[in-house]
Amino acid sequence: MPFKIKKLKNKTRALPLIQRMQPPRRRRKIPLPLLLLLLFAVLPAAGANRDFPCKPPHFNSFPFCNTSLSIADRVRSLISLLTLQEKIKQLSNTAAAVPRLGLPLYEWWSESLHGVAGNGPGVRFNGSISTATVFPQVILSAASFNRTLWRALARAIAIEARAMYNADQAGLTFWAPNINIFRDPRWGRGQETPGEDPMVASVYAVDYVSAFQSQSGWNPNESLFIRGSSRRILGEGGDRGLLMMSACCKHYTAYDLEKWGNFTRYTFDAQVSDQDMEDTFQPPFRSCIKEGGASCLMCSYNQVNGVPSCAHGDLLTEIREQWGFEGYVTSDCDAVAIIFEDQKYASSPEDAVADVLKAGMDINCGKYLLNHTESAVKLGKVKEEDIDRALFNLFSVLFRLKLFDGNPAKQQYGELGAGNVCTKEHRQLAFEAARQGVVLLKNEGGRLPLRRSNVASMALIGPAGNRTEVLGGGYSGVSCDPKTLLDGLRDYVPSTAFAAGCANTSCVTANGLKEAVRVAGAAEVVVVVAGLNLTEETEDHDRVSLLLPGKQEELVHAVASASKKPLVLVLMGGGPLDVSFAKEDSRIAAIIWIGYPGEVGGQVLAEALFGDFNPGGRLPVTWYPESFTTVPMNDMNMRANPSGGYPGRTYRFYTGRIVYEYGYGLSYSSYAYKFLSAPSKISLANSSFSEALIDREPASEGHGEVDYLRIDETTPCEDLQFTVKISVANNGEMEGSHAILLFSRSDKSIRGSPKRQLVGFDRVFTAANGVSVIDMLVDPCKHMSSANEKGKLILVLGAHMLMLGDTEHELLICS
Repeated sequence: MPFKIKKLKNKTRALPLIQRMQPPRRRRKIPLPLLLLLLFAVLPAAGANRDFPCKPPHFNSFPFCNTSLSIADRVRSLISLLTLQEKIKQLSNTAAAVPRLGLPLYEWWSESLHGVAGNGPGVRFNGSISTATVFPQVILSAASFNRTLWRALARAIAIEARAMYNADQAGLTFWAPNINIFRDPRWGRGQETPGEDPMVASVYAVDYVSAFQSQSGWNPNESLFIRGSSRRILGEGGDRGLLMMSACCKHYTAYDLEKWGNFTRYTFDAQVSDQDMEDTFQPPFRSCIKEGGASCLMCSYNQVNGVPSCAHGDLLTEIREQWGFEGYVTSDCDAVAIIFEDQKYASSPEDAVADVLKAGMDINCGKYLLNHTESAVKLGKVKEEDIDRALFNLFSVLFRLKLFDGNPAKQQYGELGAGNVCTKEHRQLAFEAARQGVVLLKNEGGRLPLRRSNVASMALIGPAGNRTEVLGGGYSGVSCDPKTLLDGLRDYVPSTAFAAGCANTSCVTANGLKEAVRVAGAAEVVVVVAGLNLTEETEDHDRVSLLLPGKQEELVHAVASASKKPLVLVLMGGGPLDVSFAKEDSRIAAIIWIGYPGEVGGQVLAEALFGDFNPGGRLPVTWYPESFTTVPMNDMNMRANPSGGYPGRTYRFYTGRIVYEYGYGLSYSSYAYKFLSAPSKISLANSSFSEALIDREPASEGHGEVDYLRIDETTPCEDLQFTVKISVANNGEMEGSHAILLFSRSDKSIRGSPKRQLVGFDRVFTAANGVSVIDMLVDPCKHMSSANEKGKLILVLGAHMLMLGDTEHELLICS
């Protein structure tokens, strides 16, 4: 970003120096360009006078500043120099300064969910950088099913985050991504996640973390594969050595309830079966650590089977001993305090401190450890070695970030600054993410796309239509250049009229209904914006209904009756909606979901409606009917229980009626798929697996038995991997990219087997009336397996069906 007038705040300090530079008797007027050049020459650069560890000339001689030593040795050296009180003051998100060692205060808590955000105290939009790109909310980017795009987004966010660190306006440790499973459609934070599928959440975690933490190997000219088949990219990022930035996978684990009925996230005890834990809740975190190389994990507020997540030694031991975690564990904010104060799990504050430190948590977001750790040591509940272990994990990450390697401005990435934030490239990336995520749900009679030359008058109805603050969703920063939906439509039809209909999205009263009807009746094309915003779904607040809020449905009906032609319904928000009425109403010709599209939402909606791009996103969550709200949100079971009337959750297990299924999405074109090549049989006899790994148990139908392969995480499965070659034909007159989802189901199953599950996905561009060919690599052990009731991953042997839409291919896996 170029310098703004804000940089002139130091003008009064600089002018005397500028005046002294001029000849004493010749007061000629300095040209303005030269004056500004001189002015900025004497002003300190952003962050130039900042404090940093190992700052010369007084604090760079400590052994921990010696870059020739290993990180482990440097960390141990630093810890050995700290007093007990100084150590304890490092156990909060706001780590205290240690002036005698030259250590400045460090704030661990910064946020970067879908752009640098100001939710945590580590980010400040009050310096040379006053805005940051607000990319689409995660749930919308997830709808693109494009791994290359996800990596590009994480890279761009990391660049802006590092630039803000260089300007002394952020830290190096960011608490994102949120990779919890969107288990219940009412969850207020589901918008922050990649959706309900564990495979998608897992690969999103890998892509975000590896790209955010390391820019090594990044080719900035890498295609987003809008015009070609996207391929998964692994290996160049996410190493467990030096870091550009630190990402944090949250919230560990089985966290997906905010405030519903008498249950709150602070006291909720998630009762989770071993089966659900293994193949639903744990996979994203396992992948985030083992493949993504995450340097941080956040433990959640809730208890898991009676034990607070941050005090759950079994869970926190697993991440290091089995998954190879090399990072720090932070609590969610005040999650330690509630262990004693709200959950009553610990009998004293000191016991709560002891519980989390001994379990493996390293840092407390909040002040509970600051206030109670010393007394816990004096009481013998905590040993100083427990604190040293936590500090080793914390400081190791900071050393890997090169925080102790001298002046940040002289290090790699030190050149990043205000000019690398809100760039044209990042805005274009935001456009691409929103375009690829948009999902077309209905398009009767080819109502869309509109033809610009054929639209003489237009009306936009709905309270969200003329507001920019609703575009980003939760954890949004300060937008660079937001555009309302109304402004976007007026770029195409300047005379577009607007009526809110309701005062806000909650629409408790439709005071503007008459005006909305009048405006709609006078227009040739009517667009109604409905759905959700952060009043209905947000952190610490779940929904109780899946219907449109308040009197929004009444507004839609009234406008549909007044409209000259069938209208277009635009839905915002992250959570599923029961819009069965609109799906079945012929007065509503088209329905399009835009989620939270970010700062570019106004333009992207207009482009979608007028066919500047061909929608190709797919729903990353199941859209349930309102009747689902009778299912208790606190019931964590994923599997259906027909005898108890429990329908299960997500597309893998849900047995009830749906409004729109997982992966649903239309296009302005018609696509057809063919399996060009795929194996018909895979034999374990031709692999490295021994017969000792084959077991059997009763079939779910109660007849016969099912053979299965026991999946050992340490056993390579490369021998079983296979490639599926797919032909994609665009039978329409409009080019476009769209998401392709490959599912599988097993003919035989054990108790609790998924009805079907995603085994591969890709994004492909296909020209009008053209054909594209893509390859998908499938790992049966990883993607076609599920957990049995003992919580062990297994691969059912026998016939499996690979599915691409209505096209199927049978695959036999045998011993």
